[in-house]
Amino acid sequence: MRPVSKSMRRSGAKWISLFDGKTLDGWKVGDNASTFSVDSGCIIAHGPTAHLFYEGDVHNHDFKNFEFKADVLTRPGSNSGIYIHTQYQQGGWPAKGYEVQVNNSHTDWRRTGSLYGIVDIKEVYCPDNVWFTEYVSVHGKHIVIKLNDRTVVDYTEPEDVSRPADMAGRVLSHGTFALEGHDPNSKVYFKNIMVKPLE
Repeated sequence: MRPVSKSMRRSGAKWISLFDGKTLDGWKVGDNASTFSVDSGCIIAHGPTAHLFYEGDVHNHDFKNFEFKADVLTRPGSNSGIYIHTQYQQGGWPAKGYEVQVNNSHTDWRRTGSLYGIVDIKEVYCPDNVWFTEYVSVHGKHIVIKLNDRTVVDYTEPEDVSRPADMAGRVLSHGTFALEGHDPNSKVYFKNIMVKPLE
């Protein structure tokens, strides 16, 4: 992993919670808002396709360089994701930013930890029905994804990156985070959702 710059070390960055464990205060969802609920200190994604965007006060919900982590639990056959550098959309799949996959046994072969459509993982590192920690860091053009402290993606976006038209927004810039509700047969739990801004 690329060393953290002196300016980042001097910043004294600390982990900050994005979720109070009780409500969706600071989060916003458009279509199919009922897909997301809170119970027992967890955000639960279970229902029709929907995306829950962080719109709270931390860093004015606009992050460029950061470390992010969340504890995640999937039920069998479930699919979800964590979007980075994204922005609020009323509906559809977020067009801006990257998706970090959450999927241990869904029919989609891209497994948990994949940088979806960019660096895809076929291996299953985390079983269903067991909590695991998914970690993402962005430093400049460098993305690292870890599962339970094991690095599964280490990707540097090319300076002259070019994407197909249907993936034009899959580039690093800045933005917020979003959690995905994929389909009614998927049930995924998130807790301890934390960020460490590095700017």
